[in-house]
Amino acid sequence: MQYGPVMIDISGKALMEEERELLAHPRVGGVILFSRNFENITQIRGLIAEIRSVAKHPLLIAVDHEGGRVWRFQEGFTKLPPARYYGTLYAENKKEALHLAHNAGWVMAAELLECGVDFSLAPVLDLDKGISEVIGDRAFSRDPLVVTECAKAFIEGMNAVGMQATGKHFPGHGSCAPDSHLEKPVDPRKFEELRADDLIPFTQLSSHLGAVMPAHITFPAVDSVPAGFSARWLQTILRQELKFEGAIISDCLSMKGAAIGGDFVVRAQMALDAGCDMVILCQQERELVQWFLEHLGRETSILSNQRLAAMAGKFQNQARHAEKPIFTTEFTVI
Repeated sequence: MQYGPVMIDISGKALMEEERELLAHPRVGGVILFSRNFENITQIRGLIAEIRSVAKHPLLIAVDHEGGRVWRFQEGFTKLPPARYYGTLYAENKKEALHLAHNAGWVMAAELLECGVDFSLAPVLDLDKGISEVIGDRAFSRDPLVVTECAKAFIEGMNAVGMQATGKHFPGHGSCAPDSHLEKPVDPRKFEELRADDLIPFTQLSSHLGAVMPAHITFPAVDSVPAGFSARWLQTILRQELKFEGAIISDCLSMKGAAIGGDFVVRAQMALDAGCDMVILCQQERELVQWFLEHLGRETSILSNQRLAAMAGKFQNQARHAEKPIFTTEFTVI
């Protein structure tokens, strides 16, 4: 069975009839869930089960569930701190910081897997330079080595219960003030500067990540198009130099940073040609999504299908009987 190359969203807490038709389309290989799709654990389990039954072909279910302010499911889920919490604690007590980061990855992954979610789009590997508000406390630290260690602990916690990690936003969003959801960020730095700073977590963790999400940021000293549409970034640097073998999943094509000319089909084709295995299209009218799927004209390659299949959640049996780590430390979400 083959995964389609497109991940889409749905509008609410239950499926609409036209959404059932979209999910059955063979080019749909995934669904990304948001807060609007969640009411409680029973409801989300039922919704995910219905999504899978309607599709009748392999689907990946994903969600942005990082901790802190990016926390799509609320009731019944452990409220975890933002990534900055572990990075700040690292300076005072490295052992405790890494222990808590591991536990956070474990808890986050276990709770989502129990509901039928395959993976969370986490962790953030960007650097917190005090420049990007959209990143901010979602990053572990300004120090790339602290980011690497804390993220590795978080990833190992996720992996321990059967969830693959997604590192984002390659090659780094921390030095761009503009929000790529709303603007077209440009980072003028040379590749050597990026390699010595922002790229360090991605380089060090490339073998630990199941997927990477590239940023909708243009680095003109490296390529003239945003990283997610650049074969230079995705093939030459990420695949060849960093030896990354997992899936490459685009950030949403609806974002302003992805508006590089042409319609959504053109954007998707450019991203897939550059090296993405799957593209995300969300926050659009159903009619447009239907048109997009019909006109994309792309299937998933054998290699891309293997990479995407590896992202399917594999909840470890022992995790169901393990004692869930308890977070007793007070923290403040900024």
